[in-house]
Amino acid sequence: MSTNTTNNAAPSGAADFRDVATAHAPFRTGRLALWIVIALVVVDFAWIIASNENFGWQVVAQYFFDPTVIKGLYVSLGLTVVAMILGVALGLVIAIARMSDDKLASSFASLFIWFFRGTPLLVQLIFWYNMSTLFPAISLSIPFGPTLISWDTNTVITPMTAAIVGLALNEAAYMAEIIRGGLLSVDRGQAETAQAFGMTKGRALWRIIIPQAMRSIVPPTGNQLISMIKATSLVSVIAMADLLYSVQSIYNRTFEIIPMLMVAVIWYLLITSVLNIGQSYIEAYYGRSDRRNGATPKPAAVIEEASH
Repeated sequence: MSTNTTNNAAPSGAADFRDVATAHAPFRTGRLALWIVIALVVVDFAWIIASNENFGWQVVAQYFFDPTVIKGLYVSLGLTVVAMILGVALGLVIAIARMSDDKLASSFASLFIWFFRGTPLLVQLIFWYNMSTLFPAISLSIPFGPTLISWDTNTVITPMTAAIVGLALNEAAYMAEIIRGGLLSVDRGQAETAQAFGMTKGRALWRIIIPQAMRSIVPPTGNQLISMIKATSLVSVIAMADLLYSVQSIYNRTFEIIPMLMVAVIWYLLITSVLNIGQSYIEAYYGRSDRRNGATPKPAAVIEEASH
């Protein structure tokens, strides 16, 4: 079959054929008008907020870098990091137990997820903070035997430990389901192939399954991290000096409620914006294989066949 590509002039009276390489999308006047309207609405809304003296922007600028606010910010960030590390580590263990063939491990993991996902985080924090009401002392003893060592609950369960335990256990329940979903997204043939090469189940999990599952785990984990930043504001109810508690302590003294709440809002928005950027880079890193596959040139035979 001849593949002569010589350009022949179109016969007289035939349709006018044009090169699609020079074609361009028509100018969409309606979309431009819509963008202009949206931009005007946004600018108008921003001007209304900026020019409203009731927000107390001078007070916001005065207390934005206040030492009390910055200290509370560090507490919120520290709680987020510690709770996420513990939550992810414990969530991984619970996810593996949830997928285990062992009925005892699977049942315990299911019960853990059911309880900590089924009760509000605020209730859990208050419960841990008031643990001494149920157990005045925490002791280590032989079952039905003598007590080996004992501690006063109030000295062990401080606002800091109550916040860390409450946030970490709640996060572990959600991360367990996220990790389990990511592990299930990997084809079972990957594990079977790894075992056929002599890998143990544990080695195949760490070297083969988890790296492939990260592409499905990272996006919801990023969402959980952002949610954790905001969830730390709940520890203010147990007298934990986080960011929200710090601004509350200031406006209880100055009665500048709205300006101090705006200080907290702006700090939360800045932190979540940085985390969103970091999440985008991490997702791009784990999705690089898809980009390479999408950019792979097709064989010449396939292109030639598609052109006929």
